[in-house]
Amino acid sequence: MSMMNSVVAVYNTHSQAEAAIKELQEAGVDMKSLSIAGKDTHTDEHVVGYYNVGDRMKRWGKMGAFWGGFWGLLFGAGMFAIPGIGPILVAGPLVAWIVAGLEGAAVVGGVSAIGAGLFSIGVPKDSIIQYDVALKTDKFVLVVHGTPEAVDHAKEIIEGTEHHSYTVHGELVTA
Repeated sequence: MSMMNSVVAVYNTHSQAEAAIKELQEAGVDMKSLSIAGKDTHTDEHVVGYYNVGDRMKRWGKMGAFWGGFWGLLFGAGMFAIPGIGPILVAGPLVAWIVAGLEGAAVVGGVSAIGAGLFSIGVPKDSIIQYDVALKTDKFVLVVHGTPEAVDHAKEIIEGTEHHSYTVHGELVTA
């Protein structure tokens, strides 16, 4: 297991998660270090399909219009059907972590595919269970990973957003 520093925040709604991503972007947080996972039950856009443009996710709506939203800001995208949780959309490096976690058999008993990805970067199992529960209850899980300084910067921004909860995993920056 390789240890990375991360801050994981849970948001109750799509709009809260989107606002947090915009704040992180405006504050200069590297969008390549940011991931999000969630069911797509909070939008009113009646999405009928998803596709990748390069490494960016786009949505195809009922009327043929295309929306990018925050999914379009993030690198890498995937949809996973997770037993007990259902279909989950994931964008950012978490997609690769999930695949690597599953391929490397890093799954620890009772941990979902999302959990395998988080476990592979050092997130403890008890926290993973909380994030799985958040996804089951239609919340959004936002992950920012990087150096202790970058994670501390992201944590400061996340603290000012309308989050349900957040936790820092890894090293803490000491002043």
